[in-house]
Amino acid sequence: MSEPQPDAAVPTDLVVAIDGPSGSGKSTVARGVARALGLRYLDTGAMYRAVTWRVLHRGVDLTDPAAVAATSTGADLAISTAPDESRVAVDGVDVSTEIRERAVTSAVSAVSAVPAVRADMVRRQKELIGPGGIVVEGRDIGTTVAPDAPVKVFLTADPAARATRRGRELAGGPSVDAAVLAATRESLLSRDDADSRRAASPLAQADDAHVIDSTDLTAEQVVEAVLALVAVAR
Repeated sequence: MSEPQPDAAVPTDLVVAIDGPSGSGKSTVARGVARALGLRYLDTGAMYRAVTWRVLHRGVDLTDPAAVAATSTGADLAISTAPDESRVAVDGVDVSTEIRERAVTSAVSAVSAVPAVRADMVRRQKELIGPGGIVVEGRDIGTTVAPDAPVKVFLTADPAARATRRGRELAGGPSVDAAVLAATRESLLSRDDADSRRAASPLAQADDAHVIDSTDLTAEQVVEAVLALVAVAR
């Protein structure tokens, strides 16, 4: 799929940084903003998931930070930056589906907490951002990856709302079993805690980020709110 063509009114070096916890709607909103502006899109979380898949695929001990780091730095990663494409490849193997499976989800916080892994991923992410013209989503974009981004958003939502959204994703429909919902909420809160406590570029709101609570907003409304911030920053 070809790269999007930027809106003529949008600065070609524009970087929009969207951070927030799991289930806050980052991916949907970031893709929507990129699509509306004709910009590239980068899901940094998918990069950490890709490394985690490689770690698990190779049977690397999750408690051995040196081995995990070596698995990261030795990886050949390829990720699409088209907002309507979700392709991720590791060493030439398409793992777009596999990185969303439960095993990777359960291990990604441990892998991403290794400082050397984060340093490797941040370096790669900066290279992908390049001269700009991109919407980037993650947990440390505004604070670490692109601290000079002119538009920074910290997207959040009530834990119950986030759990419902993620539960529907996993269930593939609007109906979510109460037990699954409770387990999903617990998993999200556990990951929030792990990501916020890690020593290397933790999940954090940049001081100059605009906070948007998406609890009672539709994805379209959040996209419009971000586009309004972009319009002011132009």
